[in-house]
Amino acid sequence: MSLKDQIMADIKSAMKESNQEKVACLRFLHSAIKNKEIEIRPKELTDDDVLSVIKKQVKQRKDSIEQYEKAGRADLVAKETKEVEILETYLPEQMGEEQVAALVDDVIKKLGASSMKDMGAVMKEVISQAKGAADNKLISQVVKSKLQ
Repeated sequence: MSLKDQIMADIKSAMKESNQEKVACLRFLHSAIKNKEIEIRPKELTDDDVLSVIKKQVKQRKDSIEQYEKAGRADLVAKETKEVEILETYLPEQMGEEQVAALVDDVIKKLGASSMKDMGAVMKEVISQAKGAADNKLISQVVKSKLQ
């Protein structure tokens, strides 16, 4: 079963359970996936494409949480946090900082990177090897610290 099909099945089960928060979140996600599908036509939508949409949705919600906290809107922080939890169930297990650091070290050795000029190449390789299992913000921080 593809990730897109799994999301549709989860929408149906959430509807049966009358879980309105989950239904709304997953419908919004499904809409974003449809938009991605239209964007990449005539190519077929892959699970990697769906994962990139989910990661983008999670990032948007985390940014919103940050803004709502600054504005003192605890109600909206709670809503967005719940949606992040729902979306993260579809993402692969996330790597810890130590695992990311080890991966970055390997890539730096492999590419022979030595300065901040090499950051783009290192980031690109680490992100491709992590396959969505690491937050890009964390990868960026680790790469910066290693190359400085």
